[in-house]
Amino acid sequence: MKVSHAEMVISAVKPEQYPDDGLPEFALAGRSNVGKSSFINKMINRKSLARTSSKPGKTQTLNFYKIENQLFFVDVPGYGYAKVSKKEREAWGKMIEKYLTGRSVLQAVILIVDLRHPPTADDQMMYDFLKHYNIPAIVVATKADKIPRGKWDKHKKVVRETLEMEKGDPIILFSAETGVGVEETWTEIQKFM
Repeated sequence: MKVSHAEMVISAVKPEQYPDDGLPEFALAGRSNVGKSSFINKMINRKSLARTSSKPGKTQTLNFYKIENQLFFVDVPGYGYAKVSKKEREAWGKMIEKYLTGRSVLQAVILIVDLRHPPTADDQMMYDFLKHYNIPAIVVATKADKIPRGKWDKHKKVVRETLEMEKGDPIILFSAETGVGVEETWTEIQKFM
């Protein structure tokens, strides 16, 4: 998909704030600092619509990005090592769970992992959560440019096995630097439109 129009519509913390356009939504899940903002910016071919931060845990709301008036990317708070209180983390957890399990226009979750490392326990938990609730998952393994091309298959296999991925679930190698995986990701997304 060629994107010429994308905008950040709202940062929401509760359902009554979510957009009500009825457009299909694709949530982006991943640990803090895995590169969700860089993923969004690369997918929509913009430098900085989604703000990247060197400080993990910056996203504390559900951020709705409207793309071409056809769909939304919904960036959810990253899990993992964000320096926030346990209480705050639990509140995010409830907010994310409520969104993922209760949002009728949610089509799939794009689970973003770092190709360089085996998925974390949190990544495994998120994938299991999606499977438990029958929410389609598209696994995107970022930072592919940091690994020699000849080792991609080996790393891909580690991701697939660590997450115990179901056979039909796609795993896409992605690089926000080189653009590897952008077309493939749009192709997967369009299957749900």
